[in-house]
Amino acid sequence: MIDPRAAIGAIAGDLAAGAPVGVVSARFHEGVARATARACAETAERHGLGLAVLSGGVFQNRILLERTAALVEAAGLRALVPERLPPNDGGIAYGQAAVAATRDRAGAL
Repeated sequence: MIDPRAAIGAIAGDLAAGAPVGVVSARFHEGVARATARACAETAERHGLGLAVLSGGVFQNRILLERTAALVEAAGLRALVPERLPPNDGGIAYGQAAVAATRDRAGAL
């Protein structure tokens, strides 16, 4: 679980101190990428995995995707990212269709 309270406090503090929006944004992205990569590394270690799949709507954000992937790989994991399917609902729909097709072929429907 990633607790966002520290990040929200830091953002509020930066803005109150007059930090430029670009700086606040860069710090936010870096924090989210680091927290996500840390969670991936901890989960991978706990379950004996060597890879992390980075997908979902948040990874439509290229900055988050690239930075998180770099940090995941720096932690010794292989980062898998969508290449042929969109990272959001289109990828989910494709997966649902693939499962349905497999079940249909197996006579499970």
